[in-house]
Amino acid sequence: MARTALVTGGTRGIGAAIATALKEAGHAVAANYHGNDEAARRFRDATGIPVFKFDVADYESSRR
Repeated sequence: MARTALVTGGTRGIGAAIATALKEAGHAVAANYHGNDEAARRFRDATGIPVFKFDVADYESSRR
């Protein structure tokens, strides 16, 4: 089974840099975000990294 790195807060700032670096290094990557839909859309469109909106502090939210 292939592994995927999930970068929390991965659509802006340091998280975006980490997600992008992992992808460039050949890893499978997904990014999590909580609030800024527009920033997440721009990040996804620019990088091709899939993004998922949920609150990592909320167990039920992260199960969906």
